Amino acid sequence: MKTRLACLSNKSDSYTDFTEFLPPAQDRTTRCLKLTQDEVIRWADSFDVLLLHKYGLAAFRAFLKTEFSDENIEFWMACEEYKKIKTPAKLVTKANKIYNEFIDVKAPREVNIDFRTREVTRQSLEEPTPSSLNEVQARVHSLMEKDSYPRFLRSKIYQDLLKTQYTHCQRNSV
Repeated sequence: MKTRLACLSNKSDSYTDFTEFLPPAQDRTTRCLKLTQDEVIRWADSFDVLLLHKYGLAAFRAFLKTEFSDENIEFWMACEEYKKIKTPAKLVTKANKIYNEFIDVKAPREVNIDFRTREVTRQSLEEPTPSSLNEVQARVHSLMEKDSYPRFLRSKIYQDLLKTQYTHCQRNSV
């Protein structure tokens, strides 16, 4: 019971430690934060701007974990990796792994897709190509864009990031 209550207390509206996905604050001689407030503001321009930014993607992943829906972004990222594979044997291996983890109705991290998309994907993975997962990835992208992304922009995680004062590199006294 305590474990369940602890999980519920980690929902996004009570999330306080967003620093886990921020860049390291310092090195030995310089204190550099490689994230500016302008960058954080630009994440609200579009979902794709958020996904293309290293720390934006990390912040969104952290948010989805608090919502218990991180399988969507993990699937999207797996599809991005899949598209980069060049050898047919590796395509088959990765396709099977993605299908078994995210697409199959018995998958441990099943993404929310309709029957037709699941079936088309299953058939296209019989002879996998780099574009075999494009349709299902687009569906999950659209779901996150329309549902999770607006909630992320209203979340405590994003709002706290907007309020944080970022500085560029400053020399430390040695």
